[in-house]
Amino acid sequence: MKPLPFPVAEDPDEAAREQGRKLFAGQTEFLKGVVAMDGLPAADRVEVCFAGRSNVGKSSLINALTGRKGLARASNTPGRTQEINFFTCGEQLYLVDLPGYGYAEAPLPVVQKWQRLLKAYLSGRQTLRRAFVLIDARHGVKQVDEEIMTLLDQAAVTFQAVLTKADKVKAKERDKVLDQVRAKLAPHPAAFPELIVTSSEKGDGIATLRAVIAGLE
Repeated sequence: MKPLPFPVAEDPDEAAREQGRKLFAGQTEFLKGVVAMDGLPAADRVEVCFAGRSNVGKSSLINALTGRKGLARASNTPGRTQEINFFTCGEQLYLVDLPGYGYAEAPLPVVQKWQRLLKAYLSGRQTLRRAFVLIDARHGVKQVDEEIMTLLDQAAVTFQAVLTKADKVKAKERDKVLDQVRAKLAPHPAAFPELIVTSSEKGDGIATLRAVIAGLE
């Protein structure tokens, strides 16, 4: 079987771009941080989650998506936050910020507890439409990224790779990283067959990601 090519998503057409703009033009607010399954908010709307290793630029991407610089806050200590953070996007969408993985400066029992929570969340959240796995465009897919991808496969949650910090690499190097990412995604049945390339600093790919999220039902 020929592996999927995983092309880079094209810019959205005018209608899709406007749909995405409208979705994120409304009020986006932090709702709550969750440390146990019984703390999850009601599953009364579509939700998407963002996963990525520490320092991949997850907070910056969420802030760029919502147009609010201080909405998602990056911890100075990688891996410190062990909560699943929920944000409301109007009345129709939850944005879910999963803790950064890798380099977790926490005792092993704390890490294991969080891993159990993550598995339970991914397996049991029927309103979760897609996970976005963030990959640093300077480094490509690392072992810890493959672990979360395997977890998403097992949970049967469709995930889409989003490259971050694309402005930090030259075009030639970026092409090498894209090829590496495509090769790493190929064995994963839950991988959505299209990549999104972003730069939170420059705004590249933000309209595309908004349109993709707005198109999920």
